[in-house]
Amino acid sequence: MFGIEFSEAGLVQFFAQYAYQPAYVYTFICCFMLAASFGLPIPEELTLISAGLVAYMAQHPAQFPPPYPGAEGVETITLCVVAFLAVFCSDLVVYLIGKIFGGRIIKTKFFQKQVAGAGFDKINSWFQKYGGWACGIFRFTPGLRFPGHLSCGLLGIPLWKFCAVDGLAALVSAPTQVYFVATYGGQVLKHLKEFKIILVSVLGVVLIVWLLRRLYLKKFKKAAV
Repeated sequence: MFGIEFSEAGLVQFFAQYAYQPAYVYTFICCFMLAASFGLPIPEELTLISAGLVAYMAQHPAQFPPPYPGAEGVETITLCVVAFLAVFCSDLVVYLIGKIFGGRIIKTKFFQKQVAGAGFDKINSWFQKYGGWACGIFRFTPGLRFPGHLSCGLLGIPLWKFCAVDGLAALVSAPTQVYFVATYGGQVLKHLKEFKIILVSVLGVVLIVWLLRRLYLKKFKKAAV
């Protein structure tokens, strides 16, 4: 099911098989967004773009035939709603962890590695400069989303303010990306080779940065002892 041949035809076939399995697509988005919100190297933007591409295929059965007549395809508006809820609820989970377990989290090695060592000074300076609006800034700042949203709970940002600001930021970013690709996905397919190269390159860079960051934090921690 998850095998993929890294050729243009193979990549199209891989995407197309999920165009008529909406439950899988919606589940994948929720799982990937939750994993990304906890700092794992899963780029949210690439996940949303891929989901939009699947929706585009489902809207063009003549080009991408369903596996059997009457097969249900991924529906664009539903996908946009799922993407928004997945992004917002994932952020909210991280915020609530910081708010509910803040006192205990600060004392853990996990906090020192994932938050205190991940630009915590910058996070504090943004809170001092922008106040509650910093919640939305973290949504657009890969690498600081997890520590930023966790800090929102730790530093006592009210729940209603977090929901309002982060929800607005998620509403602006997530469904718009999905809808744009679902509508104009043909341009992506026309340049599929370039898209594939960019996709693999970005994933590779993200993985390298993530590994280097972990090594740096490990080295920094040893030097501080």
